[in-house]
Amino acid sequence: MSRRFLILGSFTAIYLLWGSTYFAITLGLKSIPPFLLMALRSFCGGIALLAMSGGQVASISSQAWARASLCGLLFFVGCHGVLAYAQQSIPSGAAAIVLATIPFWILLIDVLFPDDQRPKPLALLALVPGFFGVGLVARQNVEQAGISILPVVLLLAAALSWSVGTVLSRSMSHQASAILLSGMQLTIGGAVLFAISWLTGEIGSFRPSDVSLTSLAAALWLIISGSVIGFVAYNWLLENVSTSFVSTYTFVNPVIAVLLGTVILGEPFSRLMLLGAGLVIVSIIVIWLAERSASRRTNDATDRGVRHLSPRQT
Repeated sequence: MSRRFLILGSFTAIYLLWGSTYFAITLGLKSIPPFLLMALRSFCGGIALLAMSGGQVASISSQAWARASLCGLLFFVGCHGVLAYAQQSIPSGAAAIVLATIPFWILLIDVLFPDDQRPKPLALLALVPGFFGVGLVARQNVEQAGISILPVVLLLAAALSWSVGTVLSRSMSHQASAILLSGMQLTIGGAVLFAISWLTGEIGSFRPSDVSLTSLAAALWLIISGSVIGFVAYNWLLENVSTSFVSTYTFVNPVIAVLLGTVILGEPFSRLMLLGAGLVIVSIIVIWLAERSASRRTNDATDRGVRHLSPRQT
């Protein structure tokens, strides 16, 4: 199998499959409660990834498990669990647009807690239209659908939770393979979601016989396509393609989610929402271009330094 084919297939997975998960969550919620749905998605997907990792699991230290547990809580409880809860009262397309602010939060975290490289001024300026776009989407949903502002606030908190988990997980790449770490995080997050589902009474009142074929198919889609295939493709791309190129999924997913929600589910989508979505996508593209340009300049400077230090050929 050629490398080009693998790259194309992996990008197709994170573009289309991850973009369709918002649509699948809406279908799954028709007869499966939110925390239980996300628990099934995370735990089953995590077990599958751990099985793929084989004997590597036994070599993981307790410290790595602790950090993976924290990231699992942020990723799959603080983000996915809250996302499913909010999608009970907000269209899937609007939810995807609000979750598209994840790169904004990561950028703000990097500003507040700078690492080796500070975000560029252009990237910071790009936050303004993005947050304005989210405001338009929130306003449109409150006025048109008559929903509370609370789901939008919860989704912004979910995006922040995923962003904090992303920043924390950066330092874990040397502790285990990306697939193994993903499996650890998914499994821990799924286990906690099962506990939350039980504490909130979801499991006590849940009857498997009431699950529709549509919701069952959606749950299987989330497990296989969203967790297993999506994470494997994502991890493979991070190892073989530049991170800035891989991050383009963040502005493709909302487009897929809005199209599926509008065309198939008949969710409302107005010109104002289109403007808001456009502002969010433009902001992400500008941030991506700014960070990509900064990365190129750093690499060029490194290359020049290496050539300067190398002995002259005679």
